[in-house]
Amino acid sequence: MSAFHFAFKVKDINSTRKFYIDILGCKEGRSTESWIDFDFYGNQLSAHLSNNFPELDYCGKVDGISVPIPHFGCLLAKEEFDKIHKKLELEKIDFVVKPQKRYEGKVGEQMTMFVFDYSGNPIEFKSFLNEDEVFSD
Repeated sequence: MSAFHFAFKVKDINSTRKFYIDILGCKEGRSTESWIDFDFYGNQLSAHLSNNFPELDYCGKVDGISVPIPHFGCLLAKEEFDKIHKKLELEKIDFVVKPQKRYEGKVGEQMTMFVFDYSGNPIEFKSFLNEDEVFSD
């Protein structure tokens, strides 16, 4: 098995459950009163309670668009990307970066969108036109 593990800060467990389970469809793993694990599209996310949230920096420039750093996310098939897009709109989640095509007609062409979870963590969802170009330059 090859999967990514990422631990990050959240403001409360209940709103975190709602966002990752009810909205994104993640499965809950182990949890305590101060942390909770999720199956995030085959990767393990560990959300830990904290009250220390530094300001985000929009220093990332990607295809001319400022993106929040740090952020995390996942690569999805187009059908899953569209499904998540519709669910986020249905739940009235504001987009930090609205769903759009990046690098159109170039190597690495992809759909992308950014949202904040309920604790203010920026998440990017991507879908590459050609999965073989994920690491191409």
